[in-house]
Amino acid sequence: MNRKPSMLVIFLTVFIDLIGFGIVVPLVPMYSRHYGASGWLIGAIIASFSAMQFIFSPIWGKLSDRHGRRPILLISTAGAALSYVLFAIGSGFESHSLAIGALLVSRIFAGACGGNITVAQAYIADITPPENRSKRMGLIGMAFGLGFIFGPAISGVALKFGGATAPGWVAATLCALNFFLAYFILAESLKPDSGHANNRPHLDQWKHTLSQPKIGLLVLIFFLATFAFSCFESTLPLLVSDNFNLGITVDETMPATTVISLFVFCGIIGAFIQGGLIGRFVKMFGEPKLIALSLLLTGIALAWLPFIKGDGALKWLAVVHLANGPWIKMLLALALLAIGSALTRAPLFGLLSNLTPANEQGATIGVAQSAGALARIVGPLFAASLYFHIPFLPYVVCGGISILAALLAAVRLGGK
Repeated sequence: MNRKPSMLVIFLTVFIDLIGFGIVVPLVPMYSRHYGASGWLIGAIIASFSAMQFIFSPIWGKLSDRHGRRPILLISTAGAALSYVLFAIGSGFESHSLAIGALLVSRIFAGACGGNITVAQAYIADITPPENRSKRMGLIGMAFGLGFIFGPAISGVALKFGGATAPGWVAATLCALNFFLAYFILAESLKPDSGHANNRPHLDQWKHTLSQPKIGLLVLIFFLATFAFSCFESTLPLLVSDNFNLGITVDETMPATTVISLFVFCGIIGAFIQGGLIGRFVKMFGEPKLIALSLLLTGIALAWLPFIKGDGALKWLAVVHLANGPWIKMLLALALLAIGSALTRAPLFGLLSNLTPANEQGATIGVAQSAGALARIVGPLFAASLYFHIPFLPYVVCGGISILAALLAAVRLGGK
């Protein structure tokens, strides 16, 4: 079959995979606490996915530089489907210890197979001229945003009509369909004349990437930004439940659907920014200034969130009448956070790709994604553990970290 590399096909591949991810992510902290997991263990379950990504992202990226993008995308997609099967089975166990063990193993396996984003970004770099890479990288961010619109929405419907195991089965089915889509339609993007990737060991690849001043700085900024966002992502269900007196259970869907609707709200804003406006913002500000601005907005929003308190679930039809109400403030803070986070990834990876030789795109992006994965290991552990002692502190600390990263980008990143 004569296939040609296509932005549409790679977008669909990542989008469908992220729907599966979006189905499961909002449920992990709630399911874990329902089964009696401590704050530290909840953080460990969430962080286990990223722990494996930390190890495997540079490996998948380097393998894709040597053997092509398509086979690595197929492997990671098949692995994601199997991990969600295990998540679905574990969600139905009556034994708390078995359920927690199954949830943990499913996230470990999913993280080990999670090479999609690294390789998809390298795929985009293969087929996009340097001046358009930031804009095209925004499509990956748009896939994230849409995944967090449709994923949590599908999760809520599945949870309501199919019970606790249904979201996992739906995610597994979508990823299985995604595998067949990629198998039959996705073309290879790596050009024969791109050169051979250097076969550096894992740690040597890190040293090589970080030794390049601007690339190393971008990797550090991405780590700090991801750390701050992962703290929000892993504790928002707990914060909303506690600050609005919702409680967290698996049997009663009201807390889950409220939190899911907030993730959907953030996803809509993120998809709108990255799908239509990111190119204009890059032309207007340039990558370095846009990265700094995005981190500043994110930091302000994070520091504001824990001090917004109310009583009762979110009612969308009534919220327009509550101009000064707590839910309006919560939605404004989340909108600011969604805008800030949506403006970070695309210019950062666009700039990173432009600074990287063609034969090292996968390896360099893999190191950056691995740094992000490391942030998603320590971030949830930090946030979940600290949250149970001083709930507002993780948000204030992470807000400060995000603002610090903004200053770092503004002062040190400079021009392209």
